[in-house]
Amino acid sequence: MSQTAHEPHEPETPHLDFEGTTPYEDYVRADVLTHLQHPLSDDPGEMVFLVTTQVMELWFTVIVHEWETAAHALRTADDIPTAIAALKRSIRELEALNASWTPLAHLTPAQFNSYRSALGEGSGFQSAMYRRMEFLLGDKSASMLVPHRGAPRVHAELEKALQEPSLYDEVLRLLARRGHAIPQSVLRRDVALRYEPSPEVERAWTAVYTGDPEDELARLGEVLTDVAELVWRWRNDHLVATRRAMGAKAGTGGSAGVAWLEKRARKNVFPELWTARSHV
Repeated sequence: MSQTAHEPHEPETPHLDFEGTTPYEDYVRADVLTHLQHPLSDDPGEMVFLVTTQVMELWFTVIVHEWETAAHALRTADDIPTAIAALKRSIRELEALNASWTPLAHLTPAQFNSYRSALGEGSGFQSAMYRRMEFLLGDKSASMLVPHRGAPRVHAELEKALQEPSLYDEVLRLLARRGHAIPQSVLRRDVALRYEPSPEVERAWTAVYTGDPEDELARLGEVLTDVAELVWRWRNDHLVATRRAMGAKAGTGGSAGVAWLEKRARKNVFPELWTARSHV
């Protein structure tokens, strides 16, 4: 019996026969990603901890890419639209990164202790990609390269990031090129050192914010503020998850644990963007 115009058509079967691996596998490398997990304990909860940490590393990687894209656009072409586009993408990515805490946010001490020994001296502060994020934000420290001396490629990448201007350095240089009075002590500072707040930079941002709110510098400032807020939320979520899982015990990597994270959480990213608001 022939098919009539009213009979539904069967969906076409997708192409299934490939000479080698699938194009999806060739592009995503899913087989590599899904075989990187090697738990060191018999506790089933360790798999969740391990995968969540690896997902965080992937988000660190793409966020570094976005911030480097933004810094390059400002440095080479004063290209604020491209920088803003990259920073806006990073906002969505930071939101996803922060949501990564969800599987770990309610760990009890007993649950965490069931596989904590598998970490040994491992700790998140040893993450090289997270350190590159911090360097791009202007929070530099040469001592943070020390844990990576045994990995030449990683150490070289971190050394390069340490010696390069941060994203915020590039933004302040842009403000100077746009006529704002950024002092030479800021423009010519040793970019391998941690950025310290400047009253003159605060006044520059105050001038930006008292002007046209649709000006591209004001829009850049707001996107940077969004980034800074989400970084602050990341640090606080890390603090709360750690406090819940292990209280005030020393951290796995020999740090002060919660005390270390509390100190980190108190630091503002792009500080003058926050203090300038008191003068607008």
